[in-house]
Amino acid sequence: MVEVKERPKDRTGPRAQPARGGEAVDPAPPFRKVGVIGAGQMGNGIAHVCALSGFHVLLNDIAADRITEGLATISGNLARQVSRERISDEQRQAAIKRISPAKTLDELVDCDLVIESATEQEDVKRKIFAALCPALKPETIVSTNTSSISITRLAAGTDRPEKFIGIHFMNPVPLMELVEVIRGIATDDVTFEATKQFIAKLGKQIAVAEDFPAFIVNRILLPMINEAIYTLYEGVGNVEAIDTAMRLGAHHPMGPLELADFIGLDTCLSVMQVLHEGLADSKYRPCPLLVKYVEAGWLGRKTQRGFYDYRGDKPVPTR
Repeated sequence: MVEVKERPKDRTGPRAQPARGGEAVDPAPPFRKVGVIGAGQMGNGIAHVCALSGFHVLLNDIAADRITEGLATISGNLARQVSRERISDEQRQAAIKRISPAKTLDELVDCDLVIESATEQEDVKRKIFAALCPALKPETIVSTNTSSISITRLAAGTDRPEKFIGIHFMNPVPLMELVEVIRGIATDDVTFEATKQFIAKLGKQIAVAEDFPAFIVNRILLPMINEAIYTLYEGVGNVEAIDTAMRLGAHHPMGPLELADFIGLDTCLSVMQVLHEGLADSKYRPCPLLVKYVEAGWLGRKTQRGFYDYRGDKPVPTR
């Protein structure tokens, strides 16, 4: 994790933060308890880094067994960090104690911040926020880990658009240093400042993105992956040749098709659809081969088949 140096304490007390229009606003309140909705790969990673950074975490999912699986993954990942001497065993134990399961959204009532990390489908996220917001304190900040969907549009469907913000973590969350922060048109300055302070406490670096489809990272990354799939689709090279070319020729740590499998082909398709629909540019048209793989249920590592077959001892290209 990135080491963040603490600033000298201001003994004169908290100061008002400048607003967008130059006016002073109240200082951002500190977060103590964080709710995470979604215990999958991204959600359990977010819960992991929050707990390790000293926040009390409530982990929620639609089914109790998913929460149990998420907690088991967190425990295993923390143990791996101990074995690699990145954290102490005392830190591991303390982090685990800070995470509690939340079987219902009503249990998130005392949270200062809630981070939604459900599947990348707008209708699913809207339903979650509609059920969540009535259960929260009026001052609770609500955020989404969406990698592509409009923050302004999601915020408009809640009872607190001024306290709604995009906090997009990179995958895998415990290892990746960057977090994109995206303000909706109504997001106020207190929410923005509180979010920045929260991310700094996680030891992450911030990239502020404007609220346009796919923001910064995925606006650049996913079209590259989509083009790699077109390169496969058109027969320019096979899976192994394309990934080898980009690993050795462009010095990428992971080939684009291997990376697509890691991200999840359904997520890749969702982001490309958001880009294509939101920007109305044919260069963002999802490759038909990507659509075919998703329709087949070959979503990558999480289903054991994608551009590689992971069911054996070694991944084998499927084309």
